[in-house]
Amino acid sequence: MKRLLLLGASGSIGLQTVDVVSHHRNEFCIIGLSVGYQIDKLHELLKQLPEVKRVCVAESEQLASLQKLYPDILFEAGESGLAALCAWNEYDMLVNALVGFRGLIPTLTAIQYDKDVALANKESLVVGGELIKAELEKHSSKLYPIDSEHSAIFQCLKGNEHRAVDKLIITASGGSFRDYTREQLQHVSVKQALSHPNWSMGSRITIDSATMMNKGFEVIEAHYLFDIPYSDITTLIHRESIVHSMVQFKDHAILAQLGTPDMRIPIQYALTYPLREKIYDSEPLDFDNLSTLHFQPTDLKRYPLLKTAYEVGARKGNSGAIMNGADEAAVAHFLAGRISFLDIEAAVQGALEHIDYVANATLSDLIEADRNARTYVDAFAERKHL
Repeated sequence: MKRLLLLGASGSIGLQTVDVVSHHRNEFCIIGLSVGYQIDKLHELLKQLPEVKRVCVAESEQLASLQKLYPDILFEAGESGLAALCAWNEYDMLVNALVGFRGLIPTLTAIQYDKDVALANKESLVVGGELIKAELEKHSSKLYPIDSEHSAIFQCLKGNEHRAVDKLIITASGGSFRDYTREQLQHVSVKQALSHPNWSMGSRITIDSATMMNKGFEVIEAHYLFDIPYSDITTLIHRESIVHSMVQFKDHAILAQLGTPDMRIPIQYALTYPLREKIYDSEPLDFDNLSTLHFQPTDLKRYPLLKTAYEVGARKGNSGAIMNGADEAAVAHFLAGRISFLDIEAAVQGALEHIDYVANATLSDLIEADRNARTYVDAFAERKHL
């Protein structure tokens, strides 16, 4: 029985993790979780998960009422509560399904306590890849990717030597506006941006998919997960989201992982690795109804934030924290109607230009860079909104 700590349990990945666990109760149990502000969903989750012993919520004001309602569960709140959960000795694997910068410290903490991490929080590596890499070298922990693209690469690499790899090919749907010109993007709405053609995801990642910032994050994540130089990581537009990514080897053979766009597949593989278990309530890929797969090069002029991510990844230091913090803030302002879709790009690039670069960034440097990036974007949005 593998005991899981699930952070971000009320989000899309979190709920799908609960679904996977519900079908494999002999192999897994969730003994701790976090839900942020989603208290209504917490009550539903606790009905489904009787093994839960500890819970973290966003606001300390909720603690007294929750503790009274569930006297056998220990409740904690905020960033300190997340850190305490991850330092807990009773769990075996952290499933980090948090969104954004706040996922970094939980990932670092779990590794420092020799816990394995099933990672959906790509920002951990985008922001703190160098710190995480250093901690992994000192501890017995392992990272297992949950993102569909990185799970695909992970599966294709199994049984192959690292030195045989020539190139990683990360596929991308192209997002909500893949058929739009730059000119057409000037007046798109939030509702249009949230209409992803293939996947059902949270609002931030859906917007990041439309700007391709998300794909840039995945390039940086792949660099740290698989120790592959940025020059050997490429992206490819694949409209159907059937080929989840590929690995090209030095003999020019290419291995690809195919499947329906169902995030429970990579979630389950991360939890059961190296085994493959039956997946429930899911249909296999039907080749009888799959007539064509489309691929096209990614245009970095069309998606400038993807180009920015390559540059940030190569630069290292606190650049990832600046980029991510600016993007988180800019997406929030776009969703609130304060800035336009294309302003997201301008805000991120402006933050990178105006905030001081730190080469050998400590955790404190990353926290400061994140804070400064958000402050810059807030001021940017205020000027635009006037």
